[in-house]
Amino acid sequence: MPKVYIIDVTNRDGVQTSRIGLAKLEKTIINMYLNEMGIYQSEFGFPFTKHETNYLNANLELAALGALSPIKLEGWARAIKKDVELSFKLVPKIKHLNLSISTSNIMLENKFMGKMSEDTIISSMAEAVDTAYKLGAETVGVNAEDASRTELDYLIKYGKAAKEHGAKRLRYCDTLGADDPLTIYDRIKTLAQEIKLPIELHCHNDLGMAVAVSVMGAKGAIDGGQDAYINTTVNAVGERAGNADLLSCLLALKYSSGLRDKNLLPETIKLNKAWQIANYASYAFRIPIAVNQVGVGANAFAHESGIHADGALKDRRNYELYDYEELGRGEPELVETGRLITVGEYSGIKGFRNVYGKLEVEFKDDKEAERVLELTRYANVHTQKPLTKAELLFCAKYPEQARKIMTVTPE
Repeated sequence: MPKVYIIDVTNRDGVQTSRIGLAKLEKTIINMYLNEMGIYQSEFGFPFTKHETNYLNANLELAALGALSPIKLEGWARAIKKDVELSFKLVPKIKHLNLSISTSNIMLENKFMGKMSEDTIISSMAEAVDTAYKLGAETVGVNAEDASRTELDYLIKYGKAAKEHGAKRLRYCDTLGADDPLTIYDRIKTLAQEIKLPIELHCHNDLGMAVAVSVMGAKGAIDGGQDAYINTTVNAVGERAGNADLLSCLLALKYSSGLRDKNLLPETIKLNKAWQIANYASYAFRIPIAVNQVGVGANAFAHESGIHADGALKDRRNYELYDYEELGRGEPELVETGRLITVGEYSGIKGFRNVYGKLEVEFKDDKEAERVLELTRYANVHTQKPLTKAELLFCAKYPEQARKIMTVTPE
């Protein structure tokens, strides 16, 4: 049976959203959480972009050390030869790439201004894929930007050309969120049957249907005989109205009426990590979780009206589709109301040792403690926020990679 996989794009599509962003250390912690959650792949950045170079290389080092494993780390680049060549020059150990180019007539006319044709789009993509494999890529996915506004016959032609050059899957980009669940199901099923290549769903929320469209697109791929890959972001952060929310997609695969008996939820997924990653992303992005956010919002398991409260108290299944414990919720959160020692850019060794002592971290000698202290000072400057437990532990456990991640040197 074909399967569904999750490729999270928080660290690529999420961070390119207007007016928000993540520090490189925060992107790394997101990758760590995604790995713990059992996500198949993280689109972790832009390998042809120089300010990403140290972060990307350090994360690949973490993968080699087993700290980011088994998750696959995949970079995004334009489907042009020079982008691919620069990607391997800057990040020589990268093994997974998604290469993107626009395919719709409206993009050919109004974005490329007539400088690209349907044929030259395919030739540019094919050359980029060939170059990636020549330089050492293990897997290459090919993106059709604005696929939802691209003629189906051309998408089939484009996908078959990608397959001929070794692409492992076709990413169908609903770039403007224009699709609906019924339309995308039919289109994706046809693509899967005609191209005979796994289909990746990349959907935006401009019409409020990103999750529904992603899930039904995946169902179309499965029914067409191919594996499906759903692109998500944590807390639905993304361009304009956002991307398909990670947790919402997972819960839809497990609990929606038409899918719950089809075993589409990836076996590796640990839903009990959902609460943790959602709250970290909220803190890192400085975007509060909406009160009505699926699964992790403050009201997701709150009941007030008499009928609902009475029913939930009698049996939670009366008014709750799934259990809060399943998502890692339910533990009391302790808030310090007395003395609080934090680690920041001006911390001293006494306060530093106090904080790390509470985390049960021991240093072999004062010299090591002072090195990590200096690193956490830089980390605080880097994130411009008090460091979280996960960030503090990361700096202590992987100091060399942390140092590299936080190093950005303009030319």
